[in-house]
Amino acid sequence: MTRHFLLLSLLFFASTLSRLVLTVTAGHASAFTSSHASGDTDFIRQSCNATLYPDLCFSSLSRYAAAVQRSPGGLARVAVAVALAKAHGVAAYLSHQTAAVIDEDSGAGASAAVNDCFANLEDAVDEIRGSLKQMRRLRPNEDSGSVRFGVSNVLTWMSAALTDEETCTDGFEGVEEGPVKTSVCDRVTRVKKFTSNALALVNGFANKL
Repeated sequence: MTRHFLLLSLLFFASTLSRLVLTVTAGHASAFTSSHASGDTDFIRQSCNATLYPDLCFSSLSRYAAAVQRSPGGLARVAVAVALAKAHGVAAYLSHQTAAVIDEDSGAGASAAVNDCFANLEDAVDEIRGSLKQMRRLRPNEDSGSVRFGVSNVLTWMSAALTDEETCTDGFEGVEEGPVKTSVCDRVTRVKKFTSNALALVNGFANKL
């Protein structure tokens, strides 16, 4: 019952977050001309070139060009929001996997690895959520030392989230190959890429302060 409630909560939060990001984007989009949009898109492409996964970065963030404009902080904030939505989605999937009966062919090792991975993803979600809250609190007119301190917290939490995600996939190293291992590792590996990109963009923002 608890895991079922958690699954529904994660799905609701992810859906709400997605609508929020899209609403903010739509609200800004009408205020810009196509020439502005082109320049904003170029800014995102250039910023994404500093990440480990530039193609994924651009494809996932370019749709928010009108809202981001050419703001390093705005881009970092949206990247963190996208990473949170992706992490929530995988956490919801893992919640279902831990509640379901895992095939005997997967073995007890896979079951334990999935449970451990779910715990790690829960931690990662909390850390990314905290990062997003901190990014939303930052104000351009604040004291520069206060902004740097806030961004430093975000860098710490996003790094911790990436470590938790890596710990999840590391936990499957001794598990025999099978559909459960493949499915979980593929999903978490993709989430790691979003988290890594968001971390890089936050770091880029920090370097401009």
